[in-house]
Amino acid sequence: MHLINLNDISKSYGARTLYHSVSFGIESGEKVGFIGPNGVGKSTLVKIIAGEILPDQGSVTKSQGAKISLLEQDPQFRESDSIFDAVGEKLNDPLEQMAEIYQWISMLELGAFGEDFLVSKLSGGWRKRVALARELITGPDLLILDEPTNHLDVSSILWLEEFLSRQSFACLVITHDRPFLQRVCKRIIDLDNRNPNFILDIKGDYLSYSEAKQSLLSENSRHQDVLKNKLHREREWLSRGPQARQTKQKARIEAAGELEEQFSEVKARNLNQRAQIDFGESERLPKKLIEAKGLKKSFGSTELFSDFNLLIRPQTRLGLLGDNGSGKSTLIQCLLGKIPVDAGEITFAENLQVSYFEQGKETLEDHKTVLQNICPEGDHVHFQGEFIHVRSYLERFLFYSHHIDQLVSKLSGGERARLRLAQLMLKKAQVLILDEPTNDLDMETLEVLETSLEQFHGAIILVSHDRYFMDSLCREILSLPEMERFSGYFQWENWKKSQPDLKQVGKERPSSQVQLTKNASEKSTVGKTEQKKVSFKDKYEFENMEATIAELEENLATAEEKSDYTQMADIQQKLDEKFKRWAELEELINNK
Repeated sequence: MHLINLNDISKSYGARTLYHSVSFGIESGEKVGFIGPNGVGKSTLVKIIAGEILPDQGSVTKSQGAKISLLEQDPQFRESDSIFDAVGEKLNDPLEQMAEIYQWISMLELGAFGEDFLVSKLSGGWRKRVALARELITGPDLLILDEPTNHLDVSSILWLEEFLSRQSFACLVITHDRPFLQRVCKRIIDLDNRNPNFILDIKGDYLSYSEAKQSLLSENSRHQDVLKNKLHREREWLSRGPQARQTKQKARIEAAGELEEQFSEVKARNLNQRAQIDFGESERLPKKLIEAKGLKKSFGSTELFSDFNLLIRPQTRLGLLGDNGSGKSTLIQCLLGKIPVDAGEITFAENLQVSYFEQGKETLEDHKTVLQNICPEGDHVHFQGEFIHVRSYLERFLFYSHHIDQLVSKLSGGERARLRLAQLMLKKAQVLILDEPTNDLDMETLEVLETSLEQFHGAIILVSHDRYFMDSLCREILSLPEMERFSGYFQWENWKKSQPDLKQVGKERPSSQVQLTKNASEKSTVGKTEQKKVSFKDKYEFENMEATIAELEENLATAEEKSDYTQMADIQQKLDEKFKRWAELEELINNK
């Protein structure tokens, strides 16, 4: 049964047409991936589906009673919202449905923070879970997710994949995460003006789509060549000056004009605008760039690593994997010499040149234009030993004349990501440190970035939630905090899944839900009085302790990034207390 049908949808902004006559439907329970180049209008189309904006032409029809929810890329909450308030925000009477609120808080493992914990104090990954609970509690038949894996660590992405795969509702997911598409989605819809009627609709997984897309582009190219050859013959005939005296000649002249228009349209549609990414390299590459011997680092009583050795050479491709708070940022800062180690030594090549693409550290100035961010003075930039005009340089990143005077605050996420890469490429480097460089990039730009990095002769240290990107680029994976080494991402994932884990990620906990329901019932009658059933509180605290520790570790990672040592020490003390309490609860519950 079709939950929703799009019928001949058209949408324009000013003189720019995003698409016209777009049609497709989504059936109950389908898991659909929705992809396409940056700027093609995917987010606009899902807002049309969700009823948030209207199309210029066409219609959207829903089956009777169908509920549609949209989980946006950057969910918004009120500053004063607690977890309980946020999850119940879309309910008519949250107090009447407290059991349901507690059930979703439990299922999405948010209970450890406490119902009154402010959403504004949560990390991005946990806020995404709160937003997901807020949508799911309404019982949607179709859940639309806009870039749900952005800013999540890999463990959270694995949890989300497993969770969505087991749900009965339909999903429409905008994402460039290729493993996510492969594992979760059984149908791919590609929005691209190179497709017939803008849409390529493939029943199957991402690999099936990828093969179909390549076949389509090859056929488009062949068709363009046929038209080009035919047009060449007609132009030669026209150059001989035929007179339109006979009906046959007149018809051929008219057909030649139509062929010109057809060829121009096909050529424009097939135009593949790809960013040109080419990292500047230092001419001199010593055999050893960074060498670490016997490194040790602790915060309070928690040891991050000890007796750690690492040699960074030209062509090193090292990926760092671990949950938020596992020490990735600390290790990078130690390797850069920005945070002192407790023991061991680090040696650097003479005059070492490092370029650092740091997640969360905004290098763009919103109040300035695209051009001013790249070239504050003059009209030329120094790139790979040559001075080139800034407009020519920006065209490499698909910024043309109508973009360069645009304020950065008006750019899309993908455009901002490309502009940050443009900044980074102006610096010569022997070592590239890339912390989440793929956020907001479309697949074609990702492919160009992959190719450019493969051709880079220096060393690369990569932190990324894009598992395909990491696996294709990195020759070695370092897992934190275990400091285990692997030859690739998927070897790490198989190992990770085999590790004992106290929490069954994403799985329902019926006994916990029964207790929560009972708790909610009591609360509805006695209000905000303190619970007296200590056994339940102990059990509930124990079941959610790992999530509490994970949240504190995320806060520790944030403090590390800010080099706030006072806050780091405070958080570490809380972590030590939680680990001690965890052991006490485990002993208490197991000895019952």
